[in-house]
Amino acid sequence: MAVDSSMKFTIIYECPVTKARVASMSLPHHVVDTPVFMPVGTQGTLKGMTPKQLESMDCQIMLGNAYHLGNRPGPLLLETVGGLHKFMGWNRALLTDSGGYQMVSLLKLASITEDGVQFQSPHDNSTMILTPEHSIQLQNSIGADIIMQLDDVVHVLTTGPRVEEAMWRSIRWLDRSIAAHKRPNDQNLFAIIQGGLDMELRGKCINAMVSRGTPGYAIGGLSGGEDKQQFWRIVNHCTSLLPKDKPRYLMGVGYAVDLVVCSALGVDMYDCVYPTRTAVSHRFLLS
Repeated sequence: MAVDSSMKFTIIYECPVTKARVASMSLPHHVVDTPVFMPVGTQGTLKGMTPKQLESMDCQIMLGNAYHLGNRPGPLLLETVGGLHKFMGWNRALLTDSGGYQMVSLLKLASITEDGVQFQSPHDNSTMILTPEHSIQLQNSIGADIIMQLDDVVHVLTTGPRVEEAMWRSIRWLDRSIAAHKRPNDQNLFAIIQGGLDMELRGKCINAMVSRGTPGYAIGGLSGGEDKQQFWRIVNHCTSLLPKDKPRYLMGVGYAVDLVVCSALGVDMYDCVYPTRTAVSHRFLLS
């Protein structure tokens, strides 16, 4: 089984000592060099910077969030203007997260069932039900080059049967996401590996999701307060099992040491709010 793809992923060089590699990811709106860090513009804007300024820095791809964009400005407006690229005046690549992370960040406002997630809006207290199908419909309206399945996300320090439940549910939700995807020829759907800090569960999830043949794979559910050694071991375990010819995306990771270590472990893509939140608070990083 293979999902249609509009992406060409070409490995240019592989480190002879580590699992690091340099690659080129050709997407409908731009060619992205990897390893790549994607700045987060949750609602279609990177706070404090214009799209032209990002282009002048040679930013090749940035990230938006389907949950927040689905609330504001909403799919009707985005479809009317021709998608998020035109809405924000951005001509390069976009990736949209499915909204799964909000199950952790907005847990007090969320109720999770097999059907999907029911959220209470933090803006006006209205109710929004996010199912795998609805998340894909939102992302089809947004029009990003890479879109993510809705996954069942639990906090990384969660233990017990809830971790396995979330892993198997994420696999079932991937199948529903694939079936709902209406734009496979110009939007690339990535699966998201779950399983917490349990290597056996991570392996089972990878085996199941790789059999679906999506254009790329994300490692989700990490970088939430776990020990660094545990974190790096899980990343290494996942990259060892994931296909070499597909991009590997480590979600929610942006600390400099993690970018270096995880690139050596074979990761190609990253995103995190850390750099922009740091800049907004008038701080900067020195090497």
